Amino acid sequence: MPDPWESLQTTALLGTDRRPLPAPGPAAPYDGAVDRADPAAALLELAALETVRRRAGALPAPAAAPADRPAAEDPRPELPPAAARRLSLLLSTRGGNGVLANVGELLPQWLATARERGYRVPAASVPALLDAARARSELRPDAVALAGPLGRWLAERNADWRFVQRAAQEPVPAQEPVPAPDAAGTQDAAPAEGDHLWHEGLFAERVTHLTLLRRRDPAAGLALLRGTWPTERAEDRLLFLDALQEGLSLADEDFLEAALGDRSKNVRATAAELLSTLPGSALATRMAERARAAVRLSGHGTHLLVTPPASCDPAMQRDGIPPKSPTGRGERAWWFGEVIAAAPLSLWSGHTGLTPERLLALRVGDAIDETSSTWADDLREAWARAAVRQQDAGWARALLGPAPVPGPGRPARTTGAPAKLLAVLPPAERAAWTAAFIEAHGLGDSFQLLGACATPWTPPLSTAVVEALARAAASGAYPWSHSGVLGMTERALSPQSAEAVEALAAGAAPATAWGETFARLAGTLRFREAMLAELAA
Repeated sequence: MPDPWESLQTTALLGTDRRPLPAPGPAAPYDGAVDRADPAAALLELAALETVRRRAGALPAPAAAPADRPAAEDPRPELPPAAARRLSLLLSTRGGNGVLANVGELLPQWLATARERGYRVPAASVPALLDAARARSELRPDAVALAGPLGRWLAERNADWRFVQRAAQEPVPAQEPVPAPDAAGTQDAAPAEGDHLWHEGLFAERVTHLTLLRRRDPAAGLALLRGTWPTERAEDRLLFLDALQEGLSLADEDFLEAALGDRSKNVRATAAELLSTLPGSALATRMAERARAAVRLSGHGTHLLVTPPASCDPAMQRDGIPPKSPTGRGERAWWFGEVIAAAPLSLWSGHTGLTPERLLALRVGDAIDETSSTWADDLREAWARAAVRQQDAGWARALLGPAPVPGPGRPARTTGAPAKLLAVLPPAERAAWTAAFIEAHGLGDSFQLLGACATPWTPPLSTAVVEALARAAASGAYPWSHSGVLGMTERALSPQSAEAVEALAAGAAPATAWGETFARLAGTLRFREAMLAELAA
């Protein structure tokens, strides 16, 4: 007998004009209650009735023999009652309500905070939490950690939550005793499970497993990757190499040097980039020699003279420099930028005896025509790429320049993509620089800078953003011209800013775009304030 649900699904996929409704039969005794005059409406009614029938008619599965083991004990404290109610609200709410933002977008912040506080969620909330994590992969690390042993136990019995079993488990909490090995030696199961995941898991799961293993034991992660490297696809090798950024050291150099000869150009380029972040690597030494030949200090020490590479020889190509520019730039400018970006930044102070600030202040000329400034932007941009790649805060600070100050006058010169340079600085310095930028230049170019700042934003940065929003409203600009920043403020603005935003809402004309925007933002900040206070209880 055909399954009524499958028949309904097939009709829905093909359309009632191409496939008639399933014929009435003993498997669908409710069919007589449906009017088939309108096939489309009838299909929906039949689907609703079949859904109820399937739920009501589900029979319990036979009990396993012997009786199923219970979930392991979770020693962590359960959420405070108010926080548990807040979680239920976050899991059940879809979209905003006009007074608040889409509170579902606050769920990641709630989960991260609850995990940081060491809580476990109530057992009754675990299924809904796992359903949310199934639909939104970015929630999974925190959701799986909060669900704990019960989440893993449930996942063994529900294929919809199989991602929980594949997620790498965190180390056992200190307060939880490590179980003694049983007769079957199950204490040694974790490494076997890890091997199983690496060899048989989905690609995304393998990348996650390798990344987490590198965090715990870089040598073990490298050995795992070595074992299967020759059989991996080129696109997979590329992302596996990215995972080596975790715990990268000179112990990885031999493997990466061998990857410079990979048949995939993307793999070769990634291996070269990783090696260039290791100042003591052989590749970094080779790039330093090329960089010294390309840039030198003039005899009087007043400017830098550039001699770009005349060709891209096979040795340069093996070190990850493509002979053809993918960006349309001139070939010599392209080769020059790639060499400088891959050379250790420590080279320049040792080579010239000057600090980054003094080097950046020098005029840049061509070695043949010293009056030309053709290479100034190329050199500065390559140094910026090197600062980001090598995570050099000193060079990033020098390239960004001092924090802007309000007032007339030409703004200080800042290298392109300042958000990437900003991300190299400590969080407090990032926030202070961005706050000064917003005070001087407003919100127009601040979206990426704000995205580089740690959340929640510091009170000074939050104040700068609120004041800039007030200026934007007073200037007659529309809220949607700052929609990106406004969306970010709902999740990142310090909750202590709620009072200032409420004052802006009260001062705005009623039923206006800015009045509604400020009222919604204030309501969301109060919601977040209560949410975080409940988790701190």
